[in-house]
Amino acid sequence: MFRQSQSGNEKLSLLNRVLKDERGSLVPAVAGSMLMLTGAAGLSIDGARMFYVKDVLQKSLDSAGLAAGHAMEIDTMEADAREFFEANIAAVDNLAASTDMEIEISEDNELITLTAEATVDATFMSVFGFGEITVSASTEITRETRGMELVLVMDNTGSMRHDGKIDTMKEAATNLVNTVYGDEETHTNLWVGVVPYITQVNVGNAHTNWLTAAGQTLVDTGFPDTEWMGCIAARGSGLDETDDPPSVEGFEPYYWPDTDYEGWHDGGGFWEFGQTDNNWFDETDDNKITIVETNNRLDALGPNRGCGEQITPLVPEKTKITDAIAAMEPWSFGGTATPMGLSWGWRVLSPRWRGLWFGSDAALPMDYGTPFMDKVIVMLTDGKNEFIEPASWPDPMPGISDYTAYGRITDMGHGSISDARDDLDDRFDQICANVKQEGIIIYSITFGSTPDDDVKTAFENCATNPAFYFHAPTAASLETAFDTIGRQLSNLRLSK
Repeated sequence: MFRQSQSGNEKLSLLNRVLKDERGSLVPAVAGSMLMLTGAAGLSIDGARMFYVKDVLQKSLDSAGLAAGHAMEIDTMEADAREFFEANIAAVDNLAASTDMEIEISEDNELITLTAEATVDATFMSVFGFGEITVSASTEITRETRGMELVLVMDNTGSMRHDGKIDTMKEAATNLVNTVYGDEETHTNLWVGVVPYITQVNVGNAHTNWLTAAGQTLVDTGFPDTEWMGCIAARGSGLDETDDPPSVEGFEPYYWPDTDYEGWHDGGGFWEFGQTDNNWFDETDDNKITIVETNNRLDALGPNRGCGEQITPLVPEKTKITDAIAAMEPWSFGGTATPMGLSWGWRVLSPRWRGLWFGSDAALPMDYGTPFMDKVIVMLTDGKNEFIEPASWPDPMPGISDYTAYGRITDMGHGSISDARDDLDDRFDQICANVKQEGIIIYSITFGSTPDDDVKTAFENCATNPAFYFHAPTAASLETAFDTIGRQLSNLRLSK
């Protein structure tokens, strides 16, 4: 919009009379030419200023709209928008005489419409009656969650019991879920899963069809007076580093054996009968089998010992995910195996597992590379890959570890816990590379004071880019990390 002053009209009238004067002097022609050249220069200079102000105005408006869309609380959307607009439009304070922004938010809080104007005082163009120039801009922001399959791979090992870490993790993860869902119970094209891990994961005992024939026989006959809870052993020959489904090779059930080390010599005598890390017999009750009446996280017996909360596959309902997070608790057995957690997080997202997950939509997971859809893993640990020595022995036993999804360290071909740990580190690195090769986005978090530099480096390298790795030494920093990830996952798009 352009505004022309009365004095400008008088100047134009004078110019017109001069140009029409035919009395032979060159002065009018020269004067007219000078005015025309001045006008052209003025148009160029004022035009450049106008377009610069217009560009800054548009960018300030877009920034304000995105800030409104990112607002955690609906009530702060307008205030956030104005704060960002004022901060960015300040770049033209010396050029714009005035600026103004209007914001309109739809009743469902999904569409944000913003308009703005800036007035620029004309300089050379004022010769031609244009005292000021007003430029305007507008934008619309659609506040929506980008299509996404998201899996939270969460450490449920015994060390998470200390310093309230498990509660901090659950609260922070719940906040992330609330961020990506907003106030809705479901959201278009959004599915979330949860993978709690120790050294094994629980896929649920409805998946007996994933087992080999030998594994099915073990479930049918080797779990007397109890049921297989659903924990899975790691496959060999490198298959534990892939997303190969059961049709390629079946799984064996995780089965903590009734192992009695009676007779092992420690240099000072023999252990008494029943000195074992998993005695299935209650010797005070005539050796009757007491297999896992309660497979609790602190004191359990039987083949399911240390089998924690089961995986929640991709589901659309926010409540199912927050309930799964709330159910997680730290388990004291086995150690920590991050490759086991990550590999199963991958399988929850892999289209090679479409239709296999009980409780999930048969059309999920979607294909890799589906337009406008992201596959994302958020993975957390509070420590390094670790095998622990059996807690029930008063002294360490050489070459012995708790039973895990990989068996004991001797089953892996290692004679020391440090060698077995290095083995898990290598597997974790390979799985990270395999997952990212498929285009899955990985966010990684190390939590607390336990992770050493090697763990931090491994998790940073595992993340899709360094900005997607977070080390959170404190509860407050973990909450900030999850909040940051939640905001990044709550994608926005400029609709106009």
